[in-house]
Amino acid sequence: RNIMILFGPPGSGKGTHGPKIEEILDTPQLSTGDMLRAAVSAKTEVGLKAESVMKAGGLVSDEIVVGIIRDRIKEEDCKLGFILDGFPRTLAQAKALDAMLCEEGACVTKVLALEVPDSVLEERICGRWIHKKSGRSYHVKFAPPKSMALDGDGKPISETMKDDVTGESLMQRADDTAEALVKRLDGYHSETVPILDHYSSKGIVRKIDANQKPSAVSIDVQAALLRQK
Repeated sequence: RNIMILFGPPGSGKGTHGPKIEEILDTPQLSTGDMLRAAVSAKTEVGLKAESVMKAGGLVSDEIVVGIIRDRIKEEDCKLGFILDGFPRTLAQAKALDAMLCEEGACVTKVLALEVPDSVLEERICGRWIHKKSGRSYHVKFAPPKSMALDGDGKPISETMKDDVTGESLMQRADDTAEALVKRLDGYHSETVPILDHYSSKGIVRKIDANQKPSAVSIDVQAALLRQK
């Protein structure tokens, strides 16, 4: 069973490469946010627990999240494996995940870490605009919408930022600012490094230089997926 964890700081290209990895491995990419919402709407035992915590304004515990993953990976589409994105975020979560998988007779078989220097991420993130409904992502420098017009300072005029497909307005996420990015990256590095160290001892971590053209990153990702331990 191919059980993979995908790591990468904001702006490293997980949104671009995740679906391609899904295709190559023929396994679903599981987002904890999506699984949580699905469990709550399906009113599963763990979903009901999560709902009561969220209604009370609390944070859903690692135990609940691991329980939601346990339920989800029993479904038919996870028979050959699955890809986790956005979990684990802490060493404690990684250990809880390992323990749950061990009970199911499985284990994490590969960890892919997309690596990009922080200075490059700032340019990538702060130029990002998204179409909220579809999740389509644009970038003022690397992938601008056809409608984009610039002001006298060379900055995009927000009224001209429209989705190529629907013509609807694009938006920038509130945390796609330089100030917010510094905090997000600090958090990412302090939380992720111990997790990568934890799995490195098992010889399953593959680090990918994601500071190159997407096509080159894709080739490296494919090579890492095909290479066994």
